[in-house]
Amino acid sequence: MERIKSFFKWLTQTKLGFFAIVLVLFWLKTYFIYLTKFNLGAVGPMQQFLLLINPIPSGMLLLGIGLFFKGRKSYWIILIIDFILTLWLFSNILYYREFSNFLSFSIIKTSGSTSDNLGKSIAGITLASDFLAFADITIVIALLITKVIKIDVRPLKLKVNLLIELLAVSLMGLNLLMAQKDRSGLLTRTFDNNYIVKYLGINEYAVYDGYKTAQTSAQMAKANVSDLRSVRNYLKANYVKPNPEYTGVAKGKNVLVIHLESFQQFLIGYKWKGKEVTPNLNKLYHQKDTISFDNFFNQVGQGKTSDAEMMLENSLFGLQSGSAMSTYGTSNTFESAPAILHQEAGYTTAVMHGGAGSFWNRNNAYKSFGYHYFMPLSFYKNKPSYYIGYGLKDKIFFDQSIKYIERLPQPFYLKMITVTNHYPYQLDKKNQTIDKTNTGDETVDGYVQTAHYLDQAIGELMRWMKKTGLDKNTLIMLYGDHYGISGNHHKASAELLKKKSFNDFDNLQFQRVPLMFHMKGLKGGINHTYGGEIDVLPTLLNLLGVNDKGTIQFGYDLLSKHTPQIVAQRNGDFITPEYSKVGSDYYDTKTGEEIKPDKKLKTKLTSISNQVTTQLSLSDRVINGNLLRFYRPKWFTKVKPKDYDYNKVPSLKRLYDDPSKTSLWYKNHKKTTQKDFKTDAPELKK
Repeated sequence: MERIKSFFKWLTQTKLGFFAIVLVLFWLKTYFIYLTKFNLGAVGPMQQFLLLINPIPSGMLLLGIGLFFKGRKSYWIILIIDFILTLWLFSNILYYREFSNFLSFSIIKTSGSTSDNLGKSIAGITLASDFLAFADITIVIALLITKVIKIDVRPLKLKVNLLIELLAVSLMGLNLLMAQKDRSGLLTRTFDNNYIVKYLGINEYAVYDGYKTAQTSAQMAKANVSDLRSVRNYLKANYVKPNPEYTGVAKGKNVLVIHLESFQQFLIGYKWKGKEVTPNLNKLYHQKDTISFDNFFNQVGQGKTSDAEMMLENSLFGLQSGSAMSTYGTSNTFESAPAILHQEAGYTTAVMHGGAGSFWNRNNAYKSFGYHYFMPLSFYKNKPSYYIGYGLKDKIFFDQSIKYIERLPQPFYLKMITVTNHYPYQLDKKNQTIDKTNTGDETVDGYVQTAHYLDQAIGELMRWMKKTGLDKNTLIMLYGDHYGISGNHHKASAELLKKKSFNDFDNLQFQRVPLMFHMKGLKGGINHTYGGEIDVLPTLLNLLGVNDKGTIQFGYDLLSKHTPQIVAQRNGDFITPEYSKVGSDYYDTKTGEEIKPDKKLKTKLTSISNQVTTQLSLSDRVINGNLLRFYRPKWFTKVKPKDYDYNKVPSLKRLYDDPSKTSLWYKNHKKTTQKDFKTDAPELKK
């Protein structure tokens, strides 16, 4: 009993005891959050052990800084450090819930380029239990106020402080050695941040991410033309000839790209309470002159929509950390779809978007891509009832875009970015024409309502195109940019899909998004080829018969009979028609059963995994090193961003003052086609 009393006195009346209390509470809290708020996939005794202990070294190292201060200041410094570490942990809880990833310095740095509605999104995903992250700090402060913990003003010996810091560094090194033994190449060949947190800890991840960010900046500074050699050798060795049967079938046609925000493949044909959620897209998907892909996957990372656009326009992957468009959209050289189409086939290129132009740095990145026009929210009439979430409601956006579309010189390459089907999937009551689902998950249940609204808006746009005859001269491409329901909603996803369970393999397959090419007279059908967003550009350019020889593209023509059908995920996972990789586990793609590969199969799977790693690494090298500044095909002229002005007055002056004889407006006897666009948007009813 005396020993217990003595120990309790040491804990509550000495500076070292106070440090021990804070450290232990921080450790237990962090481990509890690992288990309950993140999906780190710790498998086996070693991973479980490392997950348990990894909060201790960094906690000891950082909280120990406070021990170097004298008197009362030492206590408050320890609490301030604890609060900062907890705030970082809390922020990651919220970010992980929606994005299944951890915050990076790149994302934090570019957060100003995202919408003002980000705060609403955060509020929508915050749970009361998240604030338990601050419980230990609250308890310690209460114990200080009630004087259960008495402040010890005596200074600690310097050698004691140094010994604690040395022990922390030693434990950190031991942790790293054990992690490297369990997973070789953890810090050099890992694309999944979950691994870093699982093995080393969330604070170590922050250091790792900071180092990678600094390394990336140094990589660009040191890059030179010789760095492209390995990239070009890889692309040459893995070249797949496009399908000649489809080469140029859409030559000279307009291209209308409709960006289906957060739209997943399972919505095609999905019914809720007997009602089709997406009847217009269902019809388009099954038309005989539509090529529809049912094994097409999003491949985005932290950049989400911006990653999808990067792949669509450039056949380059987004980054492992952050958004390539936000980080490099202003500074890098690109060989993008709009520039290629303009230079090789005389296309007028434009983007229309009912959201802020600064979102994902679009107002700068599009200049680097070579877009002639960018028409964000500032080009549209806006009222409180017109706007929801991240921009104009889709029906209102399409309605107001008609006056711009009809003035574009043909052929045009136009991308229209929808936003209503964006998290948090909120829709005002007057626009709700289908019931919410009843999974009980608020994040998920509104998804069918906003998807249904998006589908109605697509139907209105398609009817306008048919009415004006624009559909006869246009290749329409529709694609989903990324998942709508993240991997943190397994229970709700299982209910939606009427499955008994929903695991990580199911979530990987859940990354399917639509891809459709529709054009009058196109030889269509459901195509079962496995592919991803990296493959869109070469497929589109082949359909248009546009030269892209010598460009740096990591995708393949999806219509080619020789495409490898290896779909890389940004975290290093992959999907093929036979096998799927999730973390360190392998599955039979058709049955979903986990595979325990023998030596021969293990060799094959390792080879596929190495191909994925190489593809991701080389793409990263191109973007991080800005390697395209050193190289261009002989026929390609580098884009000069300063040549483009997206301000409203000069943009509309160019569009209206010298009307093209090829524009829809001119062909309609210089009359607007606005009256041909019919919408049931209640906000526009007189």
